[in-house]
Amino acid sequence: MIDTGKPLEKAVLVGIIYPGQDERVVEDFLGELAFLAETAGAEPLKKFIQKLDIPNPRTFVGTGKIEEIAKFVEENSIDIAIFDDELTPSQLRNIEKELGCRILDRTNLILDIFARRARTSHARTQVELAQYQYLLPRLTGLWTHLERQRGGIGLRGPGETEIETDRRIIRERISLLKGQLKKIDTQMATQRKNRGKMVRVALVGYTNVGKSTIMNLLSKSDLFAENKLFATLDTTVRKVVIGNLPFLLSDTVGFIRKLPHDLVESFKSTLDEVRESDLLLHIVDISHPGFEDQIRIVNETLRDLESMDKPSLIIFNKIDAFTYTEKEADDLTPVVKENYSLDDLKKTWMAADKTSTTVFISAKNKENVEELRRLLYEEVKKIHVKRYPYNAFLFEAEVDGN
Repeated sequence: MIDTGKPLEKAVLVGIIYPGQDERVVEDFLGELAFLAETAGAEPLKKFIQKLDIPNPRTFVGTGKIEEIAKFVEENSIDIAIFDDELTPSQLRNIEKELGCRILDRTNLILDIFARRARTSHARTQVELAQYQYLLPRLTGLWTHLERQRGGIGLRGPGETEIETDRRIIRERISLLKGQLKKIDTQMATQRKNRGKMVRVALVGYTNVGKSTIMNLLSKSDLFAENKLFATLDTTVRKVVIGNLPFLLSDTVGFIRKLPHDLVESFKSTLDEVRESDLLLHIVDISHPGFEDQIRIVNETLRDLESMDKPSLIIFNKIDAFTYTEKEADDLTPVVKENYSLDDLKKTWMAADKTSTTVFISAKNKENVEELRRLLYEEVKKIHVKRYPYNAFLFEAEVDGN
């Protein structure tokens, strides 16, 4: 988590099991919410889950559950209650009255993390715009617990302190930020054009799957990488040479379940690196119990970006931490197989994808990295030769792995 030097804020997490949902899946969702909370600097003490057909329009969860949460909040001096879905303005007000602590929904929590992670003026502008767009419909009765002087998670106001209560001024600020981003987008589009006709490869994947680590491995650079969500917000582009073949490799912001729409819109220029790439390296954390769902979410996001039909190489990372569980046909007891060998992994359904090339690696331990380099070389070469057929003879040499 981010070390601010302040004591951790104590938090509770709240989620709903909707009809047809597996309880274990919702537990995984709240596990991710807990990771988000920890990344923001909170200490989740308890999870509250309730089965409901639809959220209670007044308090999200039912009357009995909100009373149970309120009792725990009071007895344990909880600072913040975090809900796994986006709350309406009236729900925010009602829940705060019931619980007597600060209330955040998933969207606001993610925005707070992005605000902490933003380093460049470009990233800060993108996050600020998303924050204002989120806050605008929630102004009534909301600024009282979003004032900068109170501090804490979710209170990182995107701008000045008093005049922001005026809707007109906030709309003007949104308009100004959009204008600034439009100029930045134009500048970045020009930069992309100035990179010439080199093959462009983009790293994509769920947040915290090891994209920056793989970027460092392939480009021999030293980008910031840690075991935290959204460690990378700004796109980084590096020139990489494998064998005798140069190409551009870009690291992008990680995707996540329920990624706020305003963030997707604000990070348009960052995500354009994905849209304009020639090849996608889809990184998957194979050690994560819900990695199949993460693959689906990334694919849905790529579809939204109209980038699903691009050539791709699926990289199953973190094989050093992989644990595979299956059930015997005549027994309900799970049979756990740990530390699959590369040969074992290549026989699984994960390697059977006919639409993409797959490779299994451990970026941390640099295991099977040479195969990754070879496959990446072959995929980039296909694109390069198609673009420059007169250069095909240059690629007769063997890949030297450098």
